[in-house]
Amino acid sequence: MSKTKSRNIFIGVCVIPALILMVIFMFIPTFEVFRMSLYRWGGFSNTQQFVGLDNFRLLWNDMNFIRSFQNSILLIVVVAILTFIFAVFFAAILTKEKVRGGNFFRVIFYIPNILSIVVIAGIFSAIYDPSNGLLNSVLGMFQLDTFQQMWLGDQKIVIYSLAGALVWQAIGYYMVMYMSSMASIPASFYEAASLEGASKLKQFTSITLPLIWNNIRTTLTFYIISTINLSFLLVKALTGGGPDGSTEVFLSYMYDQAYGNSTFGYGMAIGVVVFIFSFTLAAIVSHITKRDVLEY
Repeated sequence: MSKTKSRNIFIGVCVIPALILMVIFMFIPTFEVFRMSLYRWGGFSNTQQFVGLDNFRLLWNDMNFIRSFQNSILLIVVVAILTFIFAVFFAAILTKEKVRGGNFFRVIFYIPNILSIVVIAGIFSAIYDPSNGLLNSVLGMFQLDTFQQMWLGDQKIVIYSLAGALVWQAIGYYMVMYMSSMASIPASFYEAASLEGASKLKQFTSITLPLIWNNIRTTLTFYIISTINLSFLLVKALTGGGPDGSTEVFLSYMYDQAYGNSTFGYGMAIGVVVFIFSFTLAAIVSHITKRDVLEY
């Protein structure tokens, strides 16, 4: 047996099991979501009625779905912007400045990312408690009683309370990613810029950001996908979609319709919309942020 044939057999043995698992657990379920979105089915009976695009027509007239859509968009925008700002800021400080105990701070920042979302929900439930919660207590300590709120009970601000928890959870993960990119930038670039009289801010905007831009582009896609996924878990663990449905997001509403109201086909129609929306938005963001690759 030739070396080429042996090599091909070895590659096939390694790849085929992964392909089989991908087909079973990704491709087939995805196909089933699209297929079941065309049926009216309760999910627990053998009766499946083909209705074509009727589920999608109902969807666009469903004000509860539209509200969950708006909430998801708001979370994606707010969480992405705030997480990016804080993650880049802290990454720059810990990478470029001589901070005592830098490794300690890296660990501390990363801890929220390894916590269960249920634990995070418990933490922020205590923080947002209107009577004895940390946030209102701190505001009261600084005589800012007018800013004290029912953080999880006011329909106008509760979605922003969820955004705060998601940002806190995500900062450490993206900070580490940005730090790895920043650490690879030659120190001579900054030394040359300093000799030319460039300020720290100018160095950051002219050297650091352009040279880590490919990493930033990648994380922007992560922001979108992770916010859609984690917002569902946090809503279920922290607010249950309340008050009065004001924190319902894409996936929580899909779950309620598919398994709570026994309208499985309608829930899968929502899943199809989420699937298409996620990939479309990620593709648009990737195209908009495309830049020439800078080499050094």
